[in-house]
Amino acid sequence: MATSLEYLNYVLEQIAPLPDLRSRRMFGGVGLYCADVFFGIVSNDVLYLKVAEDDRAEYEARGMRPFRPYAARPQVSLSYFEVPVDVLEDGDQCAAWARRAVTAAMVARRDRPARTRKRLR
Repeated sequence: MATSLEYLNYVLEQIAPLPDLRSRRMFGGVGLYCADVFFGIVSNDVLYLKVAEDDRAEYEARGMRPFRPYAARPQVSLSYFEVPVDVLEDGDQCAAWARRAVTAAMVARRDRPARTRKRLR
């Protein structure tokens, strides 16, 4: 799950309009945060964004694949999908998709049962 610095910098430039944007290396990839909201993953030079159930069909219709963190368990996926190249290459559109991902992450965190939220701290 390596990520090149060049690709990461490109992604960060494309989504720079997000406030309090930061990245953090994790498990060979990079996590993307807007303030304290984890909304994206960069892995193997692919950008994956958090997807709300309402947005999932758009990603799937465009042939985008979900992030699968475990090669030995390909059936396991998270609610993060790769971003289409044409979206990534358009800074305004990429930032808009990233904002939707931040919203999806905030809703998912809000809707998570209280017991799970406690354990994650």
